[in-house]
Amino acid sequence: MTFTIEDLHHVQLLCPPGGEEAARAFYAGVLGMTELPKPPVLAARGGCWFRAGGWEVHISPVPDFVPEQKAHPGVLVNGLDLLAEKLEAAGHPVEWDPHFPGHRRLYAPDAHGNRLEFLEPIKD
Repeated sequence: MTFTIEDLHHVQLLCPPGGEEAARAFYAGVLGMTELPKPPVLAARGGCWFRAGGWEVHISPVPDFVPEQKAHPGVLVNGLDLLAEKLEAAGHPVEWDPHFPGHRRLYAPDAHGNRLEFLEPIKD
């Protein structure tokens, strides 16, 4: 018997208790992701879920929250320069990193300071 890994379903990121509105402003507002309804049993725990393209992110509140500074999701995008402008205009500074072969990439914090990586393949 064998198994195969098919795809990534979601990434879970954390926020402080009550941080859902800031997450909505960032993920739905800045990134343009669609908020997904949570099943009632999970909605009672707080948090919020978002989806765009092939990426789904689940934001969960935790006591004693500390933003993730190193571990991060890497998200493929089209229009990296436009995304960088939108992030910076919304107060989320970008850090360009040229050290990923075949891609342009940047890092930016989400509404709670979690590190996010956005990559765009270099077109020949």
